[in-house]
Amino acid sequence: MKKTSPARTAACLSVLGTGSDVGKSIITTAICRILSNRGISVAPFKAQNMSNNSGVTPEGLEMGRAQIVQAEAARIPPHVDMNPILLKPTSEIGAQFVLLGQAVANRTAREYHAQKDALFQEATAALDRLRKKYDAVIMEGAGSCAEVNLMPNDIVNLSMAEYARAPVLLVADIHRGGVFGQIVGTLACLPPHLQDLIMGFLINRFRGDISLFGEGSQWIEKKTGKPVFGVLPWYTHFSIEAEDSVVIENPKPVTPTPDAFPAVAVIRIPHISNFTDFDPLIEAQGLKVHFVEKIQDLDAFSAVILPGSKNTRFDLEWLHHRGWTEKIKSFSKKKGHVLGICGGYQMLGQRVHDPEGLEGKPGTTKGLGLLPVETILKAPKTTTLTRFRWDNLEGTGYEIHMGRTDLLEGSPLFHVIERNGRPNPDEDGCITADTGVMGTYVHGLFDTPGITRRWLGHIGLGHVAVPKDHSLAARDHDYDLLAAHLEKHIDVEQVLARLHL
Repeated sequence: MKKTSPARTAACLSVLGTGSDVGKSIITTAICRILSNRGISVAPFKAQNMSNNSGVTPEGLEMGRAQIVQAEAARIPPHVDMNPILLKPTSEIGAQFVLLGQAVANRTAREYHAQKDALFQEATAALDRLRKKYDAVIMEGAGSCAEVNLMPNDIVNLSMAEYARAPVLLVADIHRGGVFGQIVGTLACLPPHLQDLIMGFLINRFRGDISLFGEGSQWIEKKTGKPVFGVLPWYTHFSIEAEDSVVIENPKPVTPTPDAFPAVAVIRIPHISNFTDFDPLIEAQGLKVHFVEKIQDLDAFSAVILPGSKNTRFDLEWLHHRGWTEKIKSFSKKKGHVLGICGGYQMLGQRVHDPEGLEGKPGTTKGLGLLPVETILKAPKTTTLTRFRWDNLEGTGYEIHMGRTDLLEGSPLFHVIERNGRPNPDEDGCITADTGVMGTYVHGLFDTPGITRRWLGHIGLGHVAVPKDHSLAARDHDYDLLAAHLEKHIDVEQVLARLHL
């Protein structure tokens, strides 16, 4: 692997973590907005992202949604150089490999590791391009930066920080407990030359009186010889998209009661993708959204949603074997409303064919039979920013899917106006004659308040307060609140001083 980047390039800061879901993505987003507010051109970067939560760039290419969020915070268009390698898990040992925005192939973990040197070169080349274009690059790591068994093949954490000559801000999560062990243990796992890259620590997700942790910060500083730049309290006054579905893992069964708010169930399938589609519904006043995984009765819910999937046929078989198929079909027969998005749309049809084995062994899987459609999985992958119309209402979203779904009868749900900025008169999705079941390929459809209002009315919940606008203008306000939150509680000046801007 090449060790260091060219000397005359933009400043870099590396935000690494003591583990997964400790807040690296949020901290990177905040720093991008802080620098942008100060008039500094800044870009986010994550060499390798493993997530089924992806989005589409203006060029119609695919990248991790976390880096799209960070680009928005930096007030720049997202570009695949910000996330050159995206791995979308399709099984316990394999993932779809997306390089510079385009799906290349499925790879096992062993096959992927065998290509690490070449992939490191791809990642560093993307970073170098960003460093020529911007004044600063904020680099996010992945998982723990001290996984000793993975470090020889790591291209996203300390190896990338070393290449970029980037000081490292190590983020630890006090909410999960053991914060002292997280920090000291991480350093203990690293050789001295990598320990030296870590400039200090940020402690995230504190609940309670921060002043009570003063002695804790002093102990960490004395033990490590490195500063604690601050302790960031838990926040509830703004909302930033979560990076990965770890936040919805292991949901518990729930039964809504008649005297409570109406509720919508999202089936938490094994390879759920783009779970942030439902953030606007979660934020709606007077509505509860529950992710459900263990088999349970659905009658008390106002609607059931099948979300996107990175392995449609596997997740469809999972629905069959777990007993969900019968539960969903019974719910539909009782005039319950069912919505399928992307992979969930494919599952609602009659059959899903995979003649080329794109998701595993070639073959056909029987669908739920609730929509008169049939799907053939085939390359190339569709990745578009899409503008559509539902009767007289316009909405925007994005499509990321393999294959084509054909209507056998029935009516399309949406009329497509344009894709990737170009007129593209087309039809999308399907709705049954009794309008109880519908499906679409469009992710992000609830980001448009009018579409959300229409859907809530369609399922008999027109009285529910429509969630706030999730347009870029609305998200922009939350990025400012996030930046202010960080600046209030963290010694940002000391952190940024290490960049030598």
